[in-house]
Amino acid sequence: MEGLHLVRRSPRGVGTLALAVRRPAVDAREVLSLAELDPDVGLIGDSWSQRPSSLTTDRSPHPDMQLNVINSRFIELIAGPDRDAWALAGDQLYVDLDLSVGALPAGSRLAIGDRAVIEVTDQPHNGCAKFAARFGRDAHKIVWSEEGQRLRLRGLNARVLVGATIKAGDTVRHFPADAGQPHTERLSTYE
Repeated sequence: MEGLHLVRRSPRGVGTLALAVRRPAVDAREVLSLAELDPDVGLIGDSWSQRPSSLTTDRSPHPDMQLNVINSRFIELIAGPDRDAWALAGDQLYVDLDLSVGALPAGSRLAIGDRAVIEVTDQPHNGCAKFAARFGRDAHKIVWSEEGQRLRLRGLNARVLVGATIKAGDTVRHFPADAGQPHTERLSTYE
């Protein structure tokens, strides 16, 4: 709780991709120097496309849960500065950006780097038993608190609209859904 003021100060509108992580199998993590996003499979090499979902009628992977995105300031509060420890959260993208419901409602789009575009979906991303086991009951409780839900401390779900290669340090820019797909030459408009 004492460190939440740091999360509340996350940049709004324009931030940074701090880390990209691939989950090639259950409980396996690979911190990536370069990550490839694809509209069909999400993060290439990630196991999302093989994970059945209880939320789809045919148990296929849920298309609105392709990517899990978490605030890097929050994960650093609960996991410390070691980025390998961050990866245990099970998210693919760790961003220094305000992920709150007010800042990024469902339908919001984020341009990452020069070309990639993802869209925030309305599927909630909540802490599970594994999250509590890895980061403690207190971290799990704060995620479920009213403020934790508003700030989306456990992160958000997204899907890939435009695939591209991304890397830590890339700029992440929010742009309204009604702005259409940004083209590379127009991305600077959203800075």
